[in-house]
Amino acid sequence: MKRLLAIVFVFIIPAAQAENGYDLWMRYKPVENKLLLTAYQSLLKQVSIKGNSETIRVLKEELMKASEGMLQQPVTFTTANSTSRLLIGTRINPDTKPISSQDNISSIGDEGFIIYTNNNTQTVITANTDIGLLYGVFHLLRLMQTQQSVTQLHIVSAPRIKLRLLNHWDNLNRTVERGYAGFSIWNWHVLPGYIDQRYIDYARANASIGINGTVLTNVNANATFLTRAYLEKVKALADVFRPYGIKVYLTARFSAPIEIGGLKTADPLNAEVRQWWTNKINEIYALIPDFGGFTVKANSEGQPGPQDYQRTHADGANMLADAIAPHKGIIMWRAFVYSHEVPDDRHKQAWNEFVPLDGKFSSNVLVQVKNGAIDFMPREPFHPLFGAMPNTPLMMEFQLTQEYLGQGTHLVYLAPLFKEVLNSDTYSKGKGSTVAKVIDGSLDNHTISGMAGVSNIGTDIDWTGHPFAQANWYALGRLSWDYNLSAEQIAEEWLRMTFSNDAAFVSDAKKMMLASREILVQYMNPLGLHHIMATGHHYGPGPWISNLSRPEWNPTYYHRADSAGIGFDRTATGSKALAQYKPEAAKTWADVNTIDEKYLLWFHHVAWTHTMKSGRNLWEELCYQYNSGVDSVRWMQQLWRKQKTKVDDQRYRQISMLLNIQEQEAIWWRNACLLYFETFSKMPVPANYEKPDHDLKYYEGLSFPNAPGN
Repeated sequence: MKRLLAIVFVFIIPAAQAENGYDLWMRYKPVENKLLLTAYQSLLKQVSIKGNSETIRVLKEELMKASEGMLQQPVTFTTANSTSRLLIGTRINPDTKPISSQDNISSIGDEGFIIYTNNNTQTVITANTDIGLLYGVFHLLRLMQTQQSVTQLHIVSAPRIKLRLLNHWDNLNRTVERGYAGFSIWNWHVLPGYIDQRYIDYARANASIGINGTVLTNVNANATFLTRAYLEKVKALADVFRPYGIKVYLTARFSAPIEIGGLKTADPLNAEVRQWWTNKINEIYALIPDFGGFTVKANSEGQPGPQDYQRTHADGANMLADAIAPHKGIIMWRAFVYSHEVPDDRHKQAWNEFVPLDGKFSSNVLVQVKNGAIDFMPREPFHPLFGAMPNTPLMMEFQLTQEYLGQGTHLVYLAPLFKEVLNSDTYSKGKGSTVAKVIDGSLDNHTISGMAGVSNIGTDIDWTGHPFAQANWYALGRLSWDYNLSAEQIAEEWLRMTFSNDAAFVSDAKKMMLASREILVQYMNPLGLHHIMATGHHYGPGPWISNLSRPEWNPTYYHRADSAGIGFDRTATGSKALAQYKPEAAKTWADVNTIDEKYLLWFHHVAWTHTMKSGRNLWEELCYQYNSGVDSVRWMQQLWRKQKTKVDDQRYRQISMLLNIQEQEAIWWRNACLLYFETFSKMPVPANYEKPDHDLKYYEGLSFPNAPGN
């Protein structure tokens, strides 16, 4: 019997220690530092919480879960303020006073919070609302998870962006467009009757990083979601999310009045159409009183829209805005538009369509703009619309799912990309007019603001497929709350909560994360090359593709390689796209000799023999960049191998395998692109680099019709 128990014990212990990533950054592992453990145990031994709302209920549950996990002790909730070490309550409680006259609780709004130490004995979390208290509790737990001191606290925090959203490109049949982590987490078939625990954990994760809204459905919209049966399913999700401060939004199919309403037109100026939308929106709010509103993709990539009726984007957006305004709802109208019928540079088309409409949108409309003008490339200059529409609130759209960044197999931490865009200077009102100040509304005095991220979440056990892809979801929330946080700080927080507080591990893993985006740029799109991926699924290289029906879908449209050189001339001698930026911004890119070379081929067609700042010619520099990218992936592999004893075996092996795939695909990108561009440069790859293992014809013949997310 003893022998049997020993065998069982051997098999049970490793299973208990295994980690599959489901808990994200809310693992609540035991605190090993004894001094900190004592301080944390004392803080959470007795907690006084004022209120009895559903939000207060989930707040208590989170405190209990965290305390039992990190401190191995339950929380005792008490009504005795004087004996509690942690006091939590809104401003209506006289015990929760602001720290000082400088910390005006009115200034932190409905979601901000204040945490302070009162007389060296008691910690207070206060806010104007219960949701603010929940955010404050998650902040305190973050301090504990990352082994920070919780004595002498003085924290005043409020979000810089009002709408902090995930955009799910999820379809009715549970497929996810551009999704690489399984199927949609929304199981419409069994809703509203069955509430998956994953929905609750999704809400917890979002609330922990300040995300306050979710767009449940694909921008390539389906009108079925606006039928009564599906609105009841949406209501069930809204009820789950509400205690966590999360509103639900839907995407509106512009032709819905025809498809499910029986009308013969969807003309936004037609009285029957306008009444249909008013009735439908009233129906939604009768079910979901705090429904957030709609995201709309119109007249783009085959989607219906107001231009089908010779109306403008403003006409279409304002029709919906007028119908939803009595309910205080929001319309987010996407600016991702381009047409094969317009012969102009795709980079210019959104600016051309939207800038003339500046000031013509209703006050509850935000124009949702991708970070760059082409389409979520590994690197793009900021979209020229930012700073060009001062009379219209613009919100940011980032992409978390790595459509053009290796999909689900490449380690690419995106906070450096987000920061690069947010810190870009539009010069729209002089120096310092950053993109961040445009989207938070402060530059042009707008009262609504927003930042959205296209979700990378699916049914994979770890939510995002690649364990490190969780960091991009985390970074979106943290930066939409406070875009002044550094990519380094966010990476360190995430690593400490998701993996380990071991200093050596954090140092090494953080180096990998902070370098990863630039590494990918090197082996995919160096020096401003862009949109040279394969067809449809966007998986792998395809710079030779030139046979697609629309010219702007072809990689050859963008790199324009010929015997003279390579790159897209967007200067005054080319498409003139630079003229859409303010002169101070444009001049940083206008001169081929002074431009930051990371944007060189985005704005210039450059001779193969052009001398680069490195002293190499352009062809040699391309060879150097592609090969450096491959070498840097190998550096990440080596650095990760050092972590074997510092992280759990399951995730260590998972990431090791993915890094092996990333190395092979980096080699694939390097070989395919250099073999192809070599046919134009007529110069060999320098002898000191690895030789391709196949010829160009082999790479051109590869096909992946069933790649995920297609």
